[in-house]
Amino acid sequence: MTSSWSPPADSGITIRDVTVNGHTFEVAEAGSGDHLILCLHGFPELNFSWRYQMPLLAEMGYRAWAPNQRGYGASFRPKGVANYTPDKIVEDAAALFDASGAKKLTLMAHDWGGAIAWLFAIWKKRPIERLVVMNLPHPACFAEALKHGPQRKRSWYVAFFQLPVVPEWSLGRNDAKGIREAFRGMAVDKSRFPDDVLDVYAKAAQRPGALTAMVNWYRAAARHRRSMPTGDGKVDVPTLIVWGEEDKALGLETLDGTDRYVPDLTIRRLSGVSHWVQQEAPEAVNAILTEWLPRA
Repeated sequence: MTSSWSPPADSGITIRDVTVNGHTFEVAEAGSGDHLILCLHGFPELNFSWRYQMPLLAEMGYRAWAPNQRGYGASFRPKGVANYTPDKIVEDAAALFDASGAKKLTLMAHDWGGAIAWLFAIWKKRPIERLVVMNLPHPACFAEALKHGPQRKRSWYVAFFQLPVVPEWSLGRNDAKGIREAFRGMAVDKSRFPDDVLDVYAKAAQRPGALTAMVNWYRAAARHRRSMPTGDGKVDVPTLIVWGEEDKALGLETLDGTDRYVPDLTIRRLSGVSHWVQQEAPEAVNAILTEWLPRA
């Protein structure tokens, strides 16, 4: 299959296909060893979103895998909203870990990937060493924030994405201008999203069926809420939240009460940084990771 992007030769990142349960994922890989860090991207991203973190993780002794999740890039793209429920996507992450042959697992995730990582940890799908989530709150805290006007207003697009056809048309027209604007429009430091970076995301979104698959994550979450029960919501592993404070989609209040569910919690907030935290402020994010993650 045609890769979604070509990592620089000196990055140490390679692209490979990994087949699990009969489904093929496009996976970016860096480093080696028995401790896997599985990096889960969000919407409307790709494994490309972790290009600044993967060399660091490899240097720290980890094997980093960043899959294009189902529906994204060159990974498998099933049809139908029901194929994008969170429980199925959590199972993808578990199956990728199993396929890696690694003995230890740490999850690192952003945006929608963060929702999957939270559920993975809450459901204890596999034992994990640590959890890192960037700009996506604990699901119980997000549910609480949604009861109030400010976050409901910020989440308007979730309702828009429930419409048929229109969201895909809106995001994909004019050479995927809506995808490009999702990044540059929300970014504080827009220089981090030059045209060549936006081209990677725009071209991937314009693959046949990709936009429908990407939006189906939102449709499935709304229509199949039973696929994401949180129980008591407890996460019993050391957890790091990295948060760009200028997030236009998620308010800081969504972090309130996280410590009720996560006893071993570290929160690092970055002022003047948008939702796209690990791409917009990679130096600051990597410094936080270097401090918080033990060397493998």
